[in-house]
Amino acid sequence: MPQEDWLVGDRQAAAAERIYAAATELIARGGYNALDIDVLAARVHCSRATVYRHVGGKRQIADVILARAAERVVAKVRKGIEGLAGRERVVTAIAVGLEYTRTDPLGRFMAASLRGVDQMNWLTDTPVFADLAIELVGAAAGDRAAGQWVLRVVLALIYWPVEDYRTEREVIDRFVGPAFDSAA
Repeated sequence: MPQEDWLVGDRQAAAAERIYAAATELIARGGYNALDIDVLAARVHCSRATVYRHVGGKRQIADVILARAAERVVAKVRKGIEGLAGRERVVTAIAVGLEYTRTDPLGRFMAASLRGVDQMNWLTDTPVFADLAIELVGAAAGDRAAGQWVLRVVLALIYWPVEDYRTEREVIDRFVGPAFDSAA
């Protein structure tokens, strides 16, 4: 089958998808710091200007890639929390989210590559993650503080996991669960 010319037809969508695919591969292999616009442009056989024109800079690209990875995790969490409410929903959402994030190669590499306050702030400042946290834990719509807190708890557990799944689930239930006891 002949390779499609990515500059024919819907050029914007085709170019963006080709760039995102190459960027995802770079990040999956070497983490966030491996996402270099010059390297990315060379991989997709275009100029830096073409990358910026179609998908933006490093942060915009990483936001989209991370959002796509998060969508996969969120789909699994949604399935795991179906029919749950309050404390049980929150504890299950966090536990399932951690499990799938740790098993997703892109999630592992993204987490491992983020260092320092600036890079961590990039992740916590991206509204999509706080919004997802709010949805998954069933917090009141717009409760950004709850979303930010849950996001930070999850990040802490990704970076400093508890020794085993059972104990981690216990820790989440004991220390996070009470904050959501009245959210049934």
